[in-house]
Amino acid sequence: MASFRKALKSRQRNHHERSQPEFRKHLGLLEKKKDYKLRADDYHKKENTLAALRKKALDKNPDEFYYNMISSKMQDGVHIPNKAKEEVEVTEEQKKVMRTQDIKYVEMKRVAEAKKIERLKGELHLLDAESKEKNRHTFFVDSRAKVQSFDLANHLDTAPELVDRVFNRPTLKTLETKSIQGAADPHCLMKLAKQRNHQYKILTQRIDREKKLFVISQKIQTRKDLQDKNNKVKVKKETPNAAAIYKFEVKRKR
Repeated sequence: MASFRKALKSRQRNHHERSQPEFRKHLGLLEKKKDYKLRADDYHKKENTLAALRKKALDKNPDEFYYNMISSKMQDGVHIPNKAKEEVEVTEEQKKVMRTQDIKYVEMKRVAEAKKIERLKGELHLLDAESKEKNRHTFFVDSRAKVQSFDLANHLDTAPELVDRVFNRPTLKTLETKSIQGAADPHCLMKLAKQRNHQYKILTQRIDREKKLFVISQKIQTRKDLQDKNNKVKVKKETPNAAAIYKFEVKRKR
């Protein structure tokens, strides 16, 4: 059999495709059957697509409406849904920190901010902060007549000028027996109040910064957890103020 195959091969001749005649060389290479087949298939595919689109246009209801018609835009020939402003998941500031900083660094800065906040709260006591809800002090009397004649300064046994104070409100006896300690000049009091308001402003800024760092830390940790190959389901999507919440499949450790 081997000798027969060799003899058969020796008698075979190479197959040569007919070339483009000399007088048609300016038209390029001669098209072969396989080239024509590709061109014909492409032509018929486009024809069928156009026919299907014409039928769809004829069958279309002129009154039909989809919300996607107003909630998307055309970009480079492709429909892209509009993303509402409230659906922004990560702000530019968060992206920058998450790209450049490690979770340990972010957590370190957050803990430092939290310690500074505690120290400021201990110094200021938050007694006259503008953002703090005002305390209510209710006094009970026996009759309506006493309500009309009720004197708050007399009831608290203090000077009328000190009634509005929420702290450092000495009684009349204390004012008579002891000397005033600290600043008493109106100019000095105004200066101290200005400094106190400035400290409250710094405290508010530090609280906001600590919250932002906490959110960034949570988002970085979530991205690390997502690298795990366990099955997971998104429970709550990511927002600028909170990381996404995922529920992971429980796997028993062996």
